[in-house]
Amino acid sequence: MAPSHRPALARTLLVLAALVLPVALLTGLTGCSWGGIDNSKAIGTPASPDEPQRVRIPSLGVDSPLIRLGTDRHTGRPVRQPPKDHSDTAGWCTGSALPGRPGTAVLVGHRDDGDAGGVFRRLGTLREGATVDVERGDGKVLRFTVTAVRTLDGDAAFATRKEHPAAGSTGPPERALRLVACAGEGPGGPSGHRFLVVDALLRS
Repeated sequence: MAPSHRPALARTLLVLAALVLPVALLTGLTGCSWGGIDNSKAIGTPASPDEPQRVRIPSLGVDSPLIRLGTDRHTGRPVRQPPKDHSDTAGWCTGSALPGRPGTAVLVGHRDDGDAGGVFRRLGTLREGATVDVERGDGKVLRFTVTAVRTLDGDAAFATRKEHPAAGSTGPPERALRLVACAGEGPGGPSGHRFLVVDALLRS
């Protein structure tokens, strides 16, 4: 290349770099779907005494702190799983009920991170009657008993409708826990994504 062309080429490369680098950085920041994670607190540090800080499933050997999963700051949609670099850590969906309160508290985790199993890798082996313990920020441990293990499609897996006694009922409202992990794609491909769901009720 002629020497006279080199300065012009250098200027062109600098201009391209100035244009491309910010776009790349912006993509790296906004392309991520983990905007709902509360990074102001360490993992396992709840924002209040009655929020969950840890989940234990003795029969599976699970003992994990919890990440707070809120709403994605870019899409406004609920964050439904911990980031891949925390595949060994479960998360609590802050839009669901507080564990032990009327309604359904939702905890989510990965089963497979591509290299090794995630925190909920053995969730499918859980059986009715198994125990799931949730520790709150104040140290109180809530004990739940598994009532069902099933596979559900899409939004049905994350249903958090609060349960209340039927009209005229004198029984207390249910205090439920739901564990959710990816179960792969259904027959319809990505649009038919399925989730492994474990339901449990508070016992003590």
